[in-house]
Amino acid sequence: MKSILAILFTALSIFVLAGCGKSASASDKTTTVKVGITGSDNRIWDAVAKKLEKENIKIKLVEFSDYSQPNTALDQGQIDLNAFQTVYFMDNWNQTHHTNIVGIGDTAIAPMALYSKKITKLSELKEGDEIAVPNDATNEGRALDLLQSAGLIKLNKDKLPTKRSIVENKLNLKISELDAAQTARSLGDVTASVVNSGVASDAKLNPKKAVYVEKVTKASKPYVNVISANKKDKDNPVYKKVVKAYQTDDIAKLYKKYYGDSDKPAWNYKILQ
Repeated sequence: MKSILAILFTALSIFVLAGCGKSASASDKTTTVKVGITGSDNRIWDAVAKKLEKENIKIKLVEFSDYSQPNTALDQGQIDLNAFQTVYFMDNWNQTHHTNIVGIGDTAIAPMALYSKKITKLSELKEGDEIAVPNDATNEGRALDLLQSAGLIKLNKDKLPTKRSIVENKLNLKISELDAAQTARSLGDVTASVVNSGVASDAKLNPKKAVYVEKVTKASKPYVNVISANKKDKDNPVYKKVVKAYQTDDIAKLYKKYYGDSDKPAWNYKILQ
């Protein structure tokens, strides 16, 4: 009789322990968040992902080759968040594509720059030289603003400049519109090219050797990069944890370590306040 009771007690103990183990496992369930990015430099996101592991959140980066894909993927639910665009780009995308994508946290401000393999300063530009700019609406407008601030052209008062907005071009510079990803690759064919920071980083272009770098002021706020979500998910507690893990002093220090002054953490950049 005692042996039967012992067997029953042992079986019951195993059942209870198994049940407890199952409960603990359920509470430790990992949530995967798919984040769409462009470019191949993942060092910042790798550091953020490592921090989030402690909260059972796994970041899965999904790389896209051009700027037209990450918002489509987000809108269609193929990814949960993306982190590649400026506020200006996002707002323009929503307007033209009838989407409801919102920024849930600032990441960095990354100045555009004018690069060249043929000249080292603006004064070396000659009559009729060719300059490449990105061809998507917001980045082209930003690139043209850069050329204006460099004193190469003058624009009218259009909110979002295009080539038609140019009212003065003393050197008769040829402005060629290319996909943003092609601007760095065009440097062997054009005199100079206005290149986004991410594209420049992928192409191993050194901002310190740029012919001209965009000036960052309070007016640059629309060009702050953001982590974006669908509007219905803007208060998702997991996504808020992702933003909180990103906007920290240790991540800001990594920006300084990896990018110097070319990319700056926007959530604590005083000039943007």
